[in-house]
Amino acid sequence: MTGVKPYRILLYYMYVPIENPEVFAVRHLKFCKELGLKGRILVGEEGINGTVSGTIEQTDRYMQTMKEDPRFAEMVFKVDEADGHAFKKMHVRPRKEIVTLQLDKDINPQELTGNYLSPKEFFEAMQEEDTVVIDARNDYEYDLGHFRGAIRPDIQAFRELPEWVREHKEELQGKKILTYCTGGIRCEKFSGWLKKEGFEDVNQLHGGIVTYGKDPEVQGKLWNGQCYVFDDRISVPINHTEHVIVGRDHFTGEPCERYVNCANPDCDKRILCSEENEHKYLRGCTHECRVHPGNLYVKEHELTGEEVTIRVRQIGEEIH
Repeated sequence: MTGVKPYRILLYYMYVPIENPEVFAVRHLKFCKELGLKGRILVGEEGINGTVSGTIEQTDRYMQTMKEDPRFAEMVFKVDEADGHAFKKMHVRPRKEIVTLQLDKDINPQELTGNYLSPKEFFEAMQEEDTVVIDARNDYEYDLGHFRGAIRPDIQAFRELPEWVREHKEELQGKKILTYCTGGIRCEKFSGWLKKEGFEDVNQLHGGIVTYGKDPEVQGKLWNGQCYVFDDRISVPINHTEHVIVGRDHFTGEPCERYVNCANPDCDKRILCSEENEHKYLRGCTHECRVHPGNLYVKEHELTGEEVTIRVRQIGEEIH
């Protein structure tokens, strides 16, 4: 029988007024470090958005202390077991927005947001006619895994999503809109913005993909691939009934679920790539990135200029 893992990863957010977020951030960082937690937390006047890792005792203490604060009494924590920390350091940073949408007129989810759907309701709604499912995440998150039939907005950052919607407004008009993201926080604002834009039937997956994967009845059905997460795990499984790989190797197009960052620090693009192809292509997503003078792969493996030339020629490219 498998025992309980010694560490946990907490994912949480809450839209609630926080006065003096700069002061709150300093005090909260001190508290987290005293507990021994590691992770990333954003704090703003509109609320808090965080993910941290620690031992069972440390995370229990953190959740208890947060809930003792009236502002966070109703905070919902999504909890994953882990073998160790999922972060290397602890950061708490004040921000204007706890999720960056950068609207001319910001949306307050406490006043305007889409209809919440439970995992079961979302599962059933996805299969109804005249329904469109919009992935509210970035393109590289979608490429690793997504709901079957979901639309992939061609965006690299959340703030680009409103412009994409306006460009495709005619296709979405009159439809039942379902939207989802990792933990739910992006949809809180995005769904509210959709309603403000005139879309009437707007619905969001309550608790996000992570909650959907943990639901004992749905068990992650209709999800293909893995779910991208912003910690050292990189990805987590969602569908517990079948595993369909949707990710494709950047270089060969073969099934792949392994993410790396391009070795050119000026690029740093996330690409799906097998370990074999990482070495073959010097972890550069393009020829320019492979031969870039700052290529981190070349530095890590202490390759000489001659060795780089030979490796590049082996894949049919020349250094000019």
